[in-house]
Amino acid sequence: MESKSLSKRWGAEYLEDGAVLFRVWATGQQTVTLRLAGQDLPMQSTGDGWFERRVEGVKPGTEYNYVLADGLVVPDPASRAQKADVNGPSQVYNPENYRWQHTNWKGRPWEETVVYELHIGTFTEEGTFQAAIGKLPYLAELGITQIELMPLSQFAGNRGWGYDGVLLYAPHSAYGTPDDVKAFVDAAHGFGLSVVLDIVLNHFGPEGNYLPLLSPAFFDKARSTPWGAGIAYDVEAARHYIADAPLYWLKEFKLDGLRFDAIDQIEDNSEKHLLNEIAERIRREITDRPVHLTTEDCRNIISLHPRQEDGSVPLFSGEWNDDFHNAVHVFATGETHAYYQDFADAPEKMIARALTEGFVYQGEVSPQSGETRGVDSRGQPPVAFVDFIQNHDQVGNRALGERLITLAGAERTQVLYAALLLSPHIPLLFMGEEYGETQPFLFFTDFHGDLATAVREGRAKEFEGHSGYEGTDVPDPNALSTFTASKLNWAAQDTPEGKAWLALSRNLLSLRQQHIVPLLATASGHSGKIVQTAPGFFAVSWTFPKGTLSLAVNISTEIHTAPDLPGETLFALPNLGHELPPNSVLVRLASGDAQ
Repeated sequence: MESKSLSKRWGAEYLEDGAVLFRVWATGQQTVTLRLAGQDLPMQSTGDGWFERRVEGVKPGTEYNYVLADGLVVPDPASRAQKADVNGPSQVYNPENYRWQHTNWKGRPWEETVVYELHIGTFTEEGTFQAAIGKLPYLAELGITQIELMPLSQFAGNRGWGYDGVLLYAPHSAYGTPDDVKAFVDAAHGFGLSVVLDIVLNHFGPEGNYLPLLSPAFFDKARSTPWGAGIAYDVEAARHYIADAPLYWLKEFKLDGLRFDAIDQIEDNSEKHLLNEIAERIRREITDRPVHLTTEDCRNIISLHPRQEDGSVPLFSGEWNDDFHNAVHVFATGETHAYYQDFADAPEKMIARALTEGFVYQGEVSPQSGETRGVDSRGQPPVAFVDFIQNHDQVGNRALGERLITLAGAERTQVLYAALLLSPHIPLLFMGEEYGETQPFLFFTDFHGDLATAVREGRAKEFEGHSGYEGTDVPDPNALSTFTASKLNWAAQDTPEGKAWLALSRNLLSLRQQHIVPLLATASGHSGKIVQTAPGFFAVSWTFPKGTLSLAVNISTEIHTAPDLPGETLFALPNLGHELPPNSVLVRLASGDAQ
């Protein structure tokens, strides 16, 4: 069922002879008309619900729509570019128009990865790819190696997180054109930065999705996700639409990888699961550079992240480790509401377990759900886990969008930040974290009418009874002010606090690249151990073929005597002797010969 032939592709594509083939799957329609540059052209039914029309002399950028039998005019669900809104006309896109500048880019190995997650709309004041290009030298100089873009697929309105996209192949027009996306990736490669994209394959947004009218069979009526109807992944045409999209983004935009959102909601009973098919195709079809694939999955599974005997990755490179974040959050803030209740009991022990074994929950019962969660993850290498102390989800899904620095204070946050960047797991930073950004990152949308009302009221209801939110007015997601309040305050870099944070970030990232990364290529599972824990304190270590790395953190109000950790001090905050005062971190490293 793998997508190879042109006859199975969705959308408008230039053929070798210069003509454009328009194709759409519409089992719910008896007729479909192509409206191209104002001219209506009947499409031919080619069987199994497919309609197509070949047209000569179509210029790039030409507007088109599909007209359904009842006269409704809709965009191409596989549009490669939208003129503006998700409900408006699609545009024919010629991928040959962009001339790549950095054609010798060979990518970067996974163990070097330091992820910088950013949202194009709030990363700069302009909120465009062209504006974001101007920040690339800064990120490269800082020591970032990988930019992770929040979802780009066209969604309703101008502003939003991107997780409610409906045109899976079209970059969101408010951020720029497809060529602007390419220019951003091209420029990033010129600065030695890889670029990956967060992609959503588990649902469509609530506005602008015309697939139920075109082909009701695209969706599984017996199944739903938290965000809408479940996709019928076992229906061939639907499977092609979904499975081809990751390959399209990787090949067309020369991306270096993808992050797959909430894969626990991708339910597929096919002989080969959709995700395995996608990963295998990517590994087989893209061989000119490393491609890094990560997953978000609340189940704490490891079956999608195996390693070959030589350490190579046959499927997915790593998984976002929410367990680590949640334990750190409770450890730093004391909050235990909602899903944080699973980490309320001795969070320092849970952080230590996450750092040394991967997941906290490896088959234990979750107090929140009352069900077991997770599998034994001790055999996974440290680089199979992507760790963070904050990200778009964990900040933005708070009613007021507070960052950790606001909740826990700068001093404590710096200690945890250092631990994140000097652990052997793959670290992820959320934009602005590197200079101590205090601006919130709120949940924002650009819906109208009844949908806007439903989202506004639903958001307020979501936080009823949450600790700390009693009587709090939840910002209206549709208000422009909610969006603008979420933009980075780049002027904060020039404050004394901002300069100190940047100096810390540069130092930590330099130490990581110089001392931690060399340990990781040969690092395997069963390498970590918990040295000591106490309330507000933990010490852990990892033994690798090339050295032993140790880490101790104290955020309690007590002074702790530093445990006997091998090697030399790599980093200490503040400068330490044999004691760890409150809000301190110690990292030591012993070479392989010194063990």
